Amino acid sequence: MISLIEAENHHTSTTAAIARLARAINLSKGQFSLLLACCNSHNKQHLLSLLHEFSPMAIAELSLSASAETLYTSITNTLGSNQPEALMVHGLESVIAINQLIISTNLMRDEFAKKFQFPLVLWVNDEILRKLVLLAPDLKDWAATTIRFDLPDHILVG
Repeated sequence: MISLIEAENHHTSTTAAIARLARAINLSKGQFSLLLACCNSHNKQHLLSLLHEFSPMAIAELSLSASAETLYTSITNTLGSNQPEALMVHGLESVIAINQLIISTNLMRDEFAKKFQFPLVLWVNDEILRKLVLLAPDLKDWAATTIRFDLPDHILVG
């Protein structure tokens, strides 16, 4: 059983992390930046809803399919010639060929900055974050400090 104080502490840390992420997105308006949001919970929908409430910008979302081969192509195929104010990508943990996707993203990193004039938020879990560090250290170095959402699933429901 979770205590009321523990629940309030989790709520406070979630709100602070959401505020940091919204601020980072807003500060990068009109220019490319890579932001990493790390959450191991299976219920991110609550966090996404909070982020939309906190941010005055229209944040587009892209959920990667399990068969995605490259992040760059997935984004360009989805957006076409549109440039959203910001883009959140989730579903990296479900990509079958995740190692290849991460390696290709690292190799194409300069194209992201050339083509995308908006902040890009990658929602990752600890496993994907470790893979970024190992397989794409240059890309990981581009990212601002990783914003962590370390909350148990039972806190986020609701």
